[in-house]
Amino acid sequence: MPELPEVETSRRGIEPYLVGQTILCAIIRDPRLRWPISDEILRLTDQIVLSVQRRAKYLLLELPAGWIIIHLGMSGRLRVLPQGTAAEKHDHIDLVISNGKILRYNDPRRFGAWLWAENLASCRVFAQLGVEPLTTEFNEHYLFEKSRGKRTLIKPWLMNNKIVVGVGNIYASESLFFAGILPERPAGSLTKSESSLLVSTIKAVLLGSIEQGGTTLRDFLQSDGKPGYFAQQLQVYGRAGEHCHQCAHVIEIAKQGQRSTFFCRHCQH
Repeated sequence: MPELPEVETSRRGIEPYLVGQTILCAIIRDPRLRWPISDEILRLTDQIVLSVQRRAKYLLLELPAGWIIIHLGMSGRLRVLPQGTAAEKHDHIDLVISNGKILRYNDPRRFGAWLWAENLASCRVFAQLGVEPLTTEFNEHYLFEKSRGKRTLIKPWLMNNKIVVGVGNIYASESLFFAGILPERPAGSLTKSESSLLVSTIKAVLLGSIEQGGTTLRDFLQSDGKPGYFAQQLQVYGRAGEHCHQCAHVIEIAKQGQRSTFFCRHCQH
């Protein structure tokens, strides 16, 4: 599933082609995504794109009449293509743009979503989301206070979008490794100094991945069709049984909350 860096990479990729341009119409080939495509998108005509934003793993297209809210699901991706480009299998949606381009949405598994909201404040999908990890709101004081008394293991706790959004499986494993924190510990065991280090590490790991265009493991491609290159820098994720780059001990794997967790018991405590 695309995580925050992949979604931010998509946002940056499509933004120059959309902002200030007019969406002439939407072409819907298959409205059956995770939820049916909103009727307002089906009827969309002549709407200028005011901005392209991101909240958690949602892409937000701001229009005068409201917002298009896009979630890429497990396998969704966006590409900017010339008008007239033949549709391929799983190309479900085109937004036809006034600059001669189309924004095309491809989703083999159809777990993504295209929703509409007149204003974001009343949109139910944002109701319980926590802070953005790349903002000043996400700091050592916030993380330390939120962790007090929590017995949940630190990695699944970090992946809880009610605490902080967008720290998915890959980046939680990598951040805990760089912070030297064992994912088997309860969240409540974090000290103030560890909270400070973990916050700065999460920010650095996410920003590093964004600069590399995200992490391509199976399905993710950037809007220009190029893969993300952060996978080449992964220290623990997906490396069970291999030697740690820092200490040469073997990387271990454990199941936590139905997800695979990767760590080095020698480097993390």
